[in-house]
Amino acid sequence: MNARKSDVRTQFAALCYRMRDEKPEILLITSRGSGRWIIPKGWPMDGMTPSESALTEAWEEAGVRGKVYDQCLGLFSYHKAIGPERGIPCVAMVYPVRVKSLAPDYPEAGQRKRAWYRRKKAARLVTEPELAQIVANFHPRLLGR
Repeated sequence: MNARKSDVRTQFAALCYRMRDEKPEILLITSRGSGRWIIPKGWPMDGMTPSESALTEAWEEAGVRGKVYDQCLGLFSYHKAIGPERGIPCVAMVYPVRVKSLAPDYPEAGQRKRAWYRRKKAARLVTEPELAQIVANFHPRLLGR
């Protein structure tokens, strides 16, 4: 594949959730650069499915231990900064992860904050409109069991 630098790149993202009082809560983390609220995401990984890659990112960036579902919830586009003046267009495929526990020690601990929010609040905190829609409309009962 001869991809040009201007081509859109694909990443895999984890919508990490837990149930509290029979309502889902969404785990958001801060980006390392700007500190804005995001969900864990990263590049495809050799030998892993998209959902497995998303689960690995959830571990590395947020210390999540949980169960990933193979069902893509949707896509969102964003511009990934790769320097002070450069960036690349990306699209992220979002996979749900039911969080069993959060580890106190994980690869990017100390580099990011993490916090739980109800769907509406989480949707307001993320800056990408398509991601906000995915978050606002998410409910675990939508997942094929």
